[in-house]
Amino acid sequence: MSTLHRHSAPARQQRLFLLFAVGAERYALDVREVAEVLPLRRLRPVPATPAWVAGLLAHRGTLLPVLDISQLLGGQPATQRTSTRLVLVHYQPRDSTERHLLGLILERAAETLRCAPEEFRAYGLDTPDAPYLGPVYQDARGLVQWLRVADLLNAEARALLFPPERTA
Repeated sequence: MSTLHRHSAPARQQRLFLLFAVGAERYALDVREVAEVLPLRRLRPVPATPAWVAGLLAHRGTLLPVLDISQLLGGQPATQRTSTRLVLVHYQPRDSTERHLLGLILERAAETLRCAPEEFRAYGLDTPDAPYLGPVYQDARGLVQWLRVADLLNAEARALLFPPERTA
């Protein structure tokens, strides 16, 4: 009598994602891109910028641009609630070696998701004007879309938020 040995597939490497919402839709950020999660703070407005530029944050001796993700994705400013957070992320565009800290205002940023990145699936739509919208994950509450920080800004937005150093 022989014994059947079942070899399970190698365990998928799981990652932790910070969940947030824009309206009724849920999104996720890979926590490896998150530098710090702060309570919402007062920002210095920046005139003549797109509505999704929430302002500037003075943080540890550095001025950081802050984006309102609800404004960017949903066209409405983030609602100030206890779960609205100012999340500092490591921003490095795919086509560059430059790295910056970038602030994101995220609503309902109070939960996490642990899953393998492969569990996020392509959804079949081409969104060239929103390359930061990544694949989706489905759970009992519906869909969660991965927001890819590296693809968040196009070249024009990068030039606006991170202009080359100017000498006086």
